[in-house]
Amino acid sequence: MDKTEEKIVEIIDKNRDLIISFGRDIFQHAELGYKEFRTGEQFKIMLEKYLPKVESNLAITGVKGYLNEEKKNLFSVALLGELDALKIPDYQYANPETGGAHCCGHHAQLAGVVGALLALSDKEVVEKLDGQVIFLATPAEEYGEAEFKNSLISEGKIAYGGGKCELIREGAFDDVDVALAHHISPEGLCAGSGSTNGFVAKVIRIKGKAAHAAAAPHEGINALYAASLGLQALAYNKETFQEKDCVRVHPIVTKGGDLVNVVPEEAVIETLVRGKTKEAISDAARKTDRAFKAGAYALGAGCRIETSAGYLPSLPQAVPAELIAIIEEAAGEKAKIADLQEHGAGSTDVGDVQHLLPVLTFHTGGVSGGLHQTNFSIDDEEKAYVLTAKIFALCAYRLLKDGAALGKKLKQEYQPVFRNKEEYTAFLDSFCAVEEA
Repeated sequence: MDKTEEKIVEIIDKNRDLIISFGRDIFQHAELGYKEFRTGEQFKIMLEKYLPKVESNLAITGVKGYLNEEKKNLFSVALLGELDALKIPDYQYANPETGGAHCCGHHAQLAGVVGALLALSDKEVVEKLDGQVIFLATPAEEYGEAEFKNSLISEGKIAYGGGKCELIREGAFDDVDVALAHHISPEGLCAGSGSTNGFVAKVIRIKGKAAHAAAAPHEGINALYAASLGLQALAYNKETFQEKDCVRVHPIVTKGGDLVNVVPEEAVIETLVRGKTKEAISDAARKTDRAFKAGAYALGAGCRIETSAGYLPSLPQAVPAELIAIIEEAAGEKAKIADLQEHGAGSTDVGDVQHLLPVLTFHTGGVSGGLHQTNFSIDDEEKAYVLTAKIFALCAYRLLKDGAALGKKLKQEYQPVFRNKEEYTAFLDSFCAVEEA
């Protein structure tokens, strides 16, 4: 490490208790996507203590802070942290008010970004940064509550269900050249990322006819039965999905009727349709629609299918050797290097950002159990929060030191899928549709 890097580590170590306290606070007050008002406010409060310019209410709850903005034309690095949690009300540390739980580890990202802020905003460190650093808290990465998000879209508050997708549309990434992203992992320290699935989101409404369930069921049309037939038809389609496409379709029934003695007039199903490529997603989406239309037709019910753009597949991205070296030095251990050929069935809106600019991802440990599961546990706050802060800060510095030579090299070698956000949003919009049968 050079003297500036030693200074970065020293500052973060001195602020260890503050970083951990911030991480614990966010962990204990989990909020769901596009509802992260308290979380965003806490992040904003921290940024405003150290930065001359902070913007809030981006994509409803997002927060963006600027350091060294006068050097943004030289180069710009963004540190990304995600605001939202999952709805897992049975988790022992779930927020009793929201049912939210940070079994995703997003709180560790935010603690890491805040810790990096403490170090990078130091006067001696700032002077060594040949470019701008952006601290960006992004909403709604965990895609759920599709009906709620569709209501926000219909009200004109957002255009997309994914937070980074919406931030791209709003222009929050227009001044970013390279981004750094983090995820917690029970497997520990890792640098780089393989690919993951993309998806579209669907809300399927089956419209039947109400009647007395005991006295006159023959006068009704049971929407729940029609939905059940649709679910069975979808299940029978699953053997037509090819393994190479990594298709996942996983519906839930959010409404099955209103009262037990009334024939259900409406049933509502939410599902994500995931796949490795847009062709695989499109094929699975057609089969999903066909299944529920068939179930409705069989019982004489109506069917309305609203399809919204989800996330694009994420792209494999290696971390440069210069950054791997500082990651390992900060951690005091060897890092696993991600297999760029490895594909995950999950999804993340980091992939959407990757279609426009390079996003370097690293993982830290300090946790056990399963992500998105009730046995998730934070076991080592030093690794989960403090080490994350060091890696964020040290990598940002290395990307910007010496005239941002490493950052510029990365950007020059990167080949984005879309030239600009207009191309990106046009592509996303092509997936959106409403169909009635």
